[in-house]
Amino acid sequence: MILAFMESIERKLGEIKREELAHMQKAGRWIAEAVAQGGVVHLFGCGHSHLLAEDVFYRAGGLAPIHPILVEKLMLHEGAARSSELERQHGLAETFMEEQAIQPGDVVIVISTSGINPVPIEVALLAKEKGAKVIGLTSLAYAGGVPSRHHSGRHLSEVVDLVLNNHVDKGDALLSHERVPARFGPSSTILGSLILQSVLVEAVGLMADAGVEVPVFRSGNIPGADDYNKALVEKYASKIPTLK
Repeated sequence: MILAFMESIERKLGEIKREELAHMQKAGRWIAEAVAQGGVVHLFGCGHSHLLAEDVFYRAGGLAPIHPILVEKLMLHEGAARSSELERQHGLAETFMEEQAIQPGDVVIVISTSGINPVPIEVALLAKEKGAKVIGLTSLAYAGGVPSRHHSGRHLSEVVDLVLNNHVDKGDALLSHERVPARFGPSSTILGSLILQSVLVEAVGLMADAGVEVPVFRSGNIPGADDYNKALVEKYASKIPTLK
């Protein structure tokens, strides 16, 4: 099973490399342009998708102007089943998006593998109203085979400015076994993390090549990093309060 899972992931990574490279490069350009102008990259996801937003936040080797939009009732620790129910509610996004300091020129990445639920779709729409460029990290396999739950009938992929297709199969899981009643071996976190980190390193490289000072955190576990990181926190804390 281990080898079967790894080989399945490798096939998906090959698909992403062949089919999504141009889109990932474009996303990297948008982020490089935003950060170079003092902007912020905001990320949002419900359920397990929020893990990807946190993964790139305050990260050694990662960009400093990263802002995860964390809504606890839409995460897992306050009730996993409840978070899934809330993700399907129309109008819920308005209750927390109004207070988000999203500015024109920022980039917002909305993460939803299914792309069918109202909250992430409405987050994308509200972010566009604020003037941000909006990227959807989602699965086009879902969009092509599962109806949207949003009252407009549109999927996340249909309301964003740029789609990053994570190539996740409907149902997420990659493996099956005759004695297991459901498919198993979810892939969305692994594939989504690879895509996000690849886009961010592209942005770093573009800024460096252009002679822009790149705000990247150092590991706090190496000498001299604390003062360096503190300066970055102070630079962006007014836009990203969770950095403090």
